[in-house]
Amino acid sequence: MYKKKIKSALISVFYKDGLDEIIRELDRLKVKIYSTGGTQSFIESLGVPCEAVEDLTTYPSILDGRVKTLHPKVFGGILARREESHTAQLEKFDIPEIDLVIVDLYPFEETVSKTTNAEDIIEKIDIGGISLIRAAAKNFQDVVVVPSRDDYAFFLQLLKEKNGYTKLDERRHFAMKAFNVSSHYDTAIFKWFVSQQQEASQMPDFISEGTLKPQELTENSFFKHSIQKNEPLRYGENPHQSAVFFGDLTELFETLNGKALSYNNLVDVDAAVRLMREFKNDKPTFAILKHTNACGVATKNTILEAWTAALASDPISAFGGILICNTSVDVATANEINKLFYEVLIAPDFAPEALTILRGKKQRILLKIKDFYQSGKVFKSLLNGVIQQDADMRTETAKDLKFVTSKRPTEQEIEDLLYANICVKHLKSNGIAIVKNRQLITMGCGQTSRIDALQHALEKAAHFGFDVRGAVMASEAFFPFPDCVEIADKAGITAVIQPGGSVKDQDSIDYCNAHGVAMVMTGVRHFLH
Repeated sequence: MYKKKIKSALISVFYKDGLDEIIRELDRLKVKIYSTGGTQSFIESLGVPCEAVEDLTTYPSILDGRVKTLHPKVFGGILARREESHTAQLEKFDIPEIDLVIVDLYPFEETVSKTTNAEDIIEKIDIGGISLIRAAAKNFQDVVVVPSRDDYAFFLQLLKEKNGYTKLDERRHFAMKAFNVSSHYDTAIFKWFVSQQQEASQMPDFISEGTLKPQELTENSFFKHSIQKNEPLRYGENPHQSAVFFGDLTELFETLNGKALSYNNLVDVDAAVRLMREFKNDKPTFAILKHTNACGVATKNTILEAWTAALASDPISAFGGILICNTSVDVATANEINKLFYEVLIAPDFAPEALTILRGKKQRILLKIKDFYQSGKVFKSLLNGVIQQDADMRTETAKDLKFVTSKRPTEQEIEDLLYANICVKHLKSNGIAIVKNRQLITMGCGQTSRIDALQHALEKAAHFGFDVRGAVMASEAFFPFPDCVEIADKAGITAVIQPGGSVKDQDSIDYCNAHGVAMVMTGVRHFLH
């Protein structure tokens, strides 16, 4: 492959740590160095000669340092192809070839994290540095670019091993990293500008319909992180699939124990957080999820009671599940949880002694949740593109209920109907949730027919010893026929909640009226595929 010796270098960096060894190695290799400002002073303090960029361009640093390297004598030497037509022009205009560019960028993200002063933040938007990085990366056929101090160690090793020579694939590798740095930097700047427009009304009139509003962009993790901010996972859904998480989990969780989260863990944790977000201000609530579906949910007077009730709903599926609650885990609850094999336990806090107990299982993952965050947008890759939709943030209340049967549900039934409606919203379609006394006593989900989902739920209830008589039922979509309400009625279920919207809604209403079953409609479907 095309090998090239580094004979000249432009070095202009914000952070100098780790640079000294590279400078000394370049000096040993007799590389001519050009530099600016503080970097030039640092190089000279090492006893290594370098030429000031000002002497090369015959222009001083101007506009408070905003313009130092933006000059044809700099960019010409970087961008010129090493072929006769370009080298002739370099010679004509007395422009030296530059074979190596070492640049890092002004610390924009660090500045944003430390101050809200817009003037200080804007001054940390690097122009010359980003331009040098992109120019050198574009011309990787002939130029090496080192775009970050994170790459110093690897580049130094390369210098020493190859004695100043680089191969094309090595230069291409550095170019790829350079555009990753550039992309991440621009993403951070974009995120800050979006944060300055908190109200949708501030969007200019010329922005097209359908464009994400500023607050949606700010809230959405899809836009918060570039591909530079990523965490490789052990593997994907299966061991033969590789996987990476793009984001920053430390914004949402403090990891208190256990191994790193896997791809499947993250998918389940996301589902758990979305579910528990519905109960974050409620009485003590516990949920157990398996493969993103809740197999147990209960709200009681104490967290121990909530845990016991949630587990009772399906203790078999709970094995290896994801556990989440909306309040601190106490010692008594920790002792009970510790009897079960689980993957992840999420809670807002843990009593110190409870934490000691739970940490006895070294592989179990304990997460202290800081924020029940849910992105306002959902993205999914498919075919040769990506689809995007609003997240399902709708939660119905008693005011949303339409009473469609002659028998009205009792106050207790209304409370349970709304509870069941939340539970079924978070089950894969087709979904059925059966609730009694704010406890998900059984459910059926992911079935190809709603009848299958209901029958599966009733079979599970019987298997685990639950009496569904007096319970209520929720469906996330309408009943096209009265068959489901008939099956529910014969099992002893006394009230039903569903969105309605079928051309045959009246058939289900008529059955309920004839058999003394209460039914309410919400007008809101909650498909989850």
